[in-house]
Amino acid sequence: MAHLSLYRAFRPDTFDKMVRQEHVVRILKNQIGTDAVGHAYLFCGPRGTGKTSVARIFARAVNCERPENGSPCGKCATCRALSEGGNLDVVEIDAASNNGVNEMRDLREKVQYPPVSGRYKVYIIDEVHMLTDSAFNALLKTLEEPPRHAIFILATTEPQKIPATILSRCMRLDFKLIPEEDLEAHLKRVLKEIGKEYDDEAVAAIARAGAGSDRDMLSIAEMCISYSDKLTYESVTAVLGTADFYEMCALGGAILSADTAAALDKTEKILSEGKSVGVLCRDILQFLNQVAVVRACRNAERILSLPKEMFAAIGKVAEGADGHAVLRATEVFAKAETDLRFASSPRICLETAVVRSATPAADYDIDALLARVNELERQVAALSQGKVSVRADAVSEPPVKAAEPQTSAPREEDGEFPTEEPQFEEAYFSYDEPPRQPARRAKAPSAQAAQRAPEAPRPAVGKEASEASRPPRPAEDVAPPSPAQTPVPTAPAEGEQDAQTAFGRFMRTLRKTSRNGVLFTMCSDLEAAFEGNVLVLTTDSETVFRSLGREEHRAVMAQAFAQVGVSDFVVRMRAKAQDDKKGLEQLKRDFPDYPIEVK
Repeated sequence: MAHLSLYRAFRPDTFDKMVRQEHVVRILKNQIGTDAVGHAYLFCGPRGTGKTSVARIFARAVNCERPENGSPCGKCATCRALSEGGNLDVVEIDAASNNGVNEMRDLREKVQYPPVSGRYKVYIIDEVHMLTDSAFNALLKTLEEPPRHAIFILATTEPQKIPATILSRCMRLDFKLIPEEDLEAHLKRVLKEIGKEYDDEAVAAIARAGAGSDRDMLSIAEMCISYSDKLTYESVTAVLGTADFYEMCALGGAILSADTAAALDKTEKILSEGKSVGVLCRDILQFLNQVAVVRACRNAERILSLPKEMFAAIGKVAEGADGHAVLRATEVFAKAETDLRFASSPRICLETAVVRSATPAADYDIDALLARVNELERQVAALSQGKVSVRADAVSEPPVKAAEPQTSAPREEDGEFPTEEPQFEEAYFSYDEPPRQPARRAKAPSAQAAQRAPEAPRPAVGKEASEASRPPRPAEDVAPPSPAQTPVPTAPAEGEQDAQTAFGRFMRTLRKTSRNGVLFTMCSDLEAAFEGNVLVLTTDSETVFRSLGREEHRAVMAQAFAQVGVSDFVVRMRAKAQDDKKGLEQLKRDFPDYPIEVK
């Protein structure tokens, strides 16, 4: 007899041999026991979870003459007839290759024929989501009102692709992924039956690689069985193509301890052995997951099911690792695993993820910052206890002294031309920049001040330039200037200067404390001037004037003004040009003897 694969040789033939899926099995058993079998079922769920196996068992059970606990007995004439390959009462259709409308029309015609040996004629349509729209339409009416002897079982891994008209006519049963514990128990029964020696760690590794699929697990187990006489953990890792566990442990420890050089060196060594970049990325993710389990779970040894030496190695790495660093590294490599699918240089993509994970100082993510703070606290605690063995390069570079801010540069929010902002070095913590004193705007001199101001010096040329380059004479040789020659200084308009300064601080405070960008934009067009202790804000826009008069806007402005020391302010509307014209005409009428010019 030809060799059968494990998943075919150990396919369950009764409901009791099914691995999990208790909710599906119970529903079908109860329907068979009460003779309330439906006419259409939809089995959906991940691959390798038992959809086709349950459909075959159910097809034999509904035709069995003496079902045992809802399962076919396998002894009656009907069960023996259905077990033969050429029986016409159980028809399996592969919708992936028979997905056209003609196949469904042929099925619709053949469904009218009664069964040969049993009570029901069962049609199992696998991968039903592959049918075309026309094929679904051809099947629709037959699926809704089939003959009394016909039962349809549709199986699919992608139920979202099935039309709603089909879904509404079927009883949907969802199959779930199988837990690792049940997969391990099933694999151990199979290995004992075939007489294969095994280690518990190897069985656990195969069950994890199955990822909830019984068929995938048995396929991997068959490869491992053919690899060596005894099923060991080392043979399983060799078959799966994963990296050596202890090399993985060294790489993960270097990443979590922020040792970039060692991490890159270990990565290059593993890749040089011919390991796949994608497999290595998944191995790193699995190792980080194991570290997280060891840190968080008390029964981690039972959950991971690793040899004691390997579990001790992971525990050593987890003991010195920071939780935020583990979480951050997991997120980085999870993103890298997605990026590898579209990367033209997957090796560079992986090495970039290694460097980024091992260099939290170069990342401003919150988990990276928390990892750096925790490492600093650990170093401080070690130093306070007299332990000086802490690595200096385990934390980011020491903070440098921030440059002194230049307070004399004009600020853009004060209405001045923007200047280059002072640069500050990034430290381990952030702080709010102290409010700077805005530079006062130079006012245009008035006419009287322009008459009193001395004439600007001309550039020296010729003899004057040579005399200007000489060193100054002693003070006793220089004659004091006469009062007529001394320029009279012009006092600045202090009230207006203070108003501009206060308004500039107000705008800077408003930008930092308020998220109302519309309010900040409206205030930027105001002109400020003091009238006594009241700061008068003037605008030309009636819309701005009305909007700033609202209670919610005045409350925000009052709060910002209070922070800059202004206790009272008022918003006014500037007189319109028409009013100015009327006032000018009135002046000309009142003073006809005086010439009045408008500039």
